[in-house]
Amino acid sequence: MLVIRMQRTGRKGHAMFRVVVQDSRRTPTSGKIVAQLGSYDPHQKNVILDKEKAAFYLEHGAQPSDRVARLLKAEGVKLPSWVQLEADKQRTVRNAEKRRSTSPAEPAPVEEPAAEEETAEPAAEVAAAEETDAEVTADEAPLPAAEEAAEAAAATDEAPADEA
Repeated sequence: MLVIRMQRTGRKGHAMFRVVVQDSRRTPTSGKIVAQLGSYDPHQKNVILDKEKAAFYLEHGAQPSDRVARLLKAEGVKLPSWVQLEADKQRTVRNAEKRRSTSPAEPAPVEEPAAEEETAEPAAEVAAAEETDAEVTADEAPLPAAEEAAEAAAATDEAPADEA
């Protein structure tokens, strides 16, 4: 029995296909074909078919594969009544809830009254801290302020040395 199938060609990772008529007992890669009907490039979706040859082999009983039957129908070749095209499959996504693109965007909860109360308390603490800092004398200055003063003094000492 003859079949119309696709024979893979092309380099690794960039498949191209020939549409061939072949004995069903042979593998597509065997190279022994009855006729070559055309080619198909899946990357650019280019189909080149000899429609008259395809119709001839279909009339004489050649069985098209599912993919070739869809290509022939898309190209306008009349398929015999005994060729059954599969209905479009239902495509489902496994674990759709895990995908970012399908999950609904959840806005962050906004708590405005609580946020205002929280900001009011730190402001009072900051004001109290400023009052206590004002009471501290220069000898009792905290360590970070002393480091800043030392850095400022070092910068002023280096500036004249660089200029001279």
